[in-house]
Amino acid sequence: MMQVIATAGHVDHGKSTLIRALTGIEPDRLAEEKRRGLTIDLGFAWTVLPSGQEVSFVDVPGHERFLGNMLAGIGPAPIVCFVVAADEGWQAQSSDHRDAVAALGIDQGLLVITRADLAPDRVPEVIAQARTELAGTGLAAAPALAVSAVTGEGMDALRVQLDELVAAARRPDPGQRVRLWVDRAFTVSGAGTVITGTLAAGTLCREDRLELIGTHGGAEPGGEGTEVQVRGLQSRGGGLAELGPVSRAAVNLRGVDAEQVGRGDALISPGAWHLSMQVDVRRTTGEDLAGAPGELIAHLGTAQVTARVRPFGEDHARLTLERPLPLAVGDALVLRGSGSHAVRSGVRVLDVDPPALARRGDGRRRQAVLEAMPAGGDLAGEVARRGAVSEQVMRRYGLAVPEELPDGVERRGEQLVDARALADWRERLTALVAEAVQADPLSAGLPRKAAADALPLPAPELLDAVVAAAGLTLEAGRVKDPAAVAGLGAAEAGVTQLERRLAETPFRAPEAEDLAVLGLGARELAAAAAQGRLLRLPDEVVLLPAAPALAMRELARLEQPFTTSEARQALGTTRRVAIPLLEHLDGRGWTRRVDAGHREIVR
Repeated sequence: MMQVIATAGHVDHGKSTLIRALTGIEPDRLAEEKRRGLTIDLGFAWTVLPSGQEVSFVDVPGHERFLGNMLAGIGPAPIVCFVVAADEGWQAQSSDHRDAVAALGIDQGLLVITRADLAPDRVPEVIAQARTELAGTGLAAAPALAVSAVTGEGMDALRVQLDELVAAARRPDPGQRVRLWVDRAFTVSGAGTVITGTLAAGTLCREDRLELIGTHGGAEPGGEGTEVQVRGLQSRGGGLAELGPVSRAAVNLRGVDAEQVGRGDALISPGAWHLSMQVDVRRTTGEDLAGAPGELIAHLGTAQVTARVRPFGEDHARLTLERPLPLAVGDALVLRGSGSHAVRSGVRVLDVDPPALARRGDGRRRQAVLEAMPAGGDLAGEVARRGAVSEQVMRRYGLAVPEELPDGVERRGEQLVDARALADWRERLTALVAEAVQADPLSAGLPRKAAADALPLPAPELLDAVVAAAGLTLEAGRVKDPAAVAGLGAAEAGVTQLERRLAETPFRAPEAEDLAVLGLGARELAAAAAQGRLLRLPDEVVLLPAAPALAMRELARLEQPFTTSEARQALGTTRRVAIPLLEHLDGRGWTRRVDAGHREIVR
């Protein structure tokens, strides 16, 4: 593993000279930089420390006009070498760079007093001054030492100190998702597009398929960027099959031209990041957000985007970004005025997918939620807001999902479910099934699709969890109540027995007493009729659906026209059954009245 260290400090305090002395590499790449003796853009170099540990340096410009470039350099870097010249002491851009370091929450680094040969007597004073200025930042207790890149004084001690710093530095997980912020893109003859950046976490491998996100790579909110493939990897000038964190990486890409890539784009693991256009944030440093202008410039990694600001009090705000970025809860953003070179505020992301604010009072309510939200985000709150959400989505947001979930959250398969929402869905489903049983006791349930459509479930697969929680069952595509299913057995047996009897004597309709013995009331008969198993005629005459066709066969044998009495005798039934059946045939147009006492078949 290699570590990456970025410089910081006032213009012309010897940052580039220090890197050149440590590595033997000239970090200033541009002709204008060499002509003016002024770092304008990012510079890169590397060396091997006394222990054999390799380290890369990102040299940043110190001039206030190039603060955006400076932020692009230190943004992805985990360690900062803060430089103050002994002969000049703390200066204006020293404060700008301190504010940037504080805003980014960088807490690994060291303080280097350069040009000690020019003002040796001032070294203790400058160290004390720098300590005072860095108080309240993550570098307040950083090791401090004085050097001269010209005479070599203190350089060996600096190398040893760098060794100790790198050995003690936090080691990111190589298994994490990749987010490589692009700082350069160019074309190499015979190889094609190459991008460079600091790989802060995860692992890159040759032939990996990734997504390119940004102004150049493109991406719509919630959508995807450009699919690319890793053709080759280099670090410190050598080719590699894979590269882990923390490293300076040169990545040769297939699937994109160099002019389609630029600083501020990001190379990410596909499907592993949420692309955010809006984020809710908390101020960590700098000026309060209540007085912020309507637009600020937001810096993250190497990206800088315009952000519209909606404050929620002094310490919280919603940022609406000009383009989607792969963001995670806990990301540190630096905010500065669109017409200013100075850092205005540092903020931390609390929510990468915040709720819409459409009703009166929503802003005030959202402020209260954000004020109570833990710095690492609120898993229980995110689940409660949605009712249920998959673990994968929460991880895309950057929220940790522990094995032991917080109170009020239940794990149902891949879904994290809010206990109160589950209870509400359970009650509603139980009521829906009861209504379905009331309407159709022979089915004893509700079609699965009807159940899913009736409940506002965030994911269709949650229906199984709701069914189980309600003590119901899913059988043959229907949600059923086991108690109703038990009652269904008796009703089903009664209908089956009645069907058997009517098949033998199709026109001998059961009396009310017979139906009661069979356990068939109005609801059961209606359900059987709805299923097409029985035909219900007026005066509670119940026959089989085939009875009208069978009756027509018998009536066709009679001399036409025929009387009601002749029809009754031909069918072998009673007047109670014959009259409703004949009226039913009239209604279907199969028979018609000739006069008050006669009917005939319609030919």
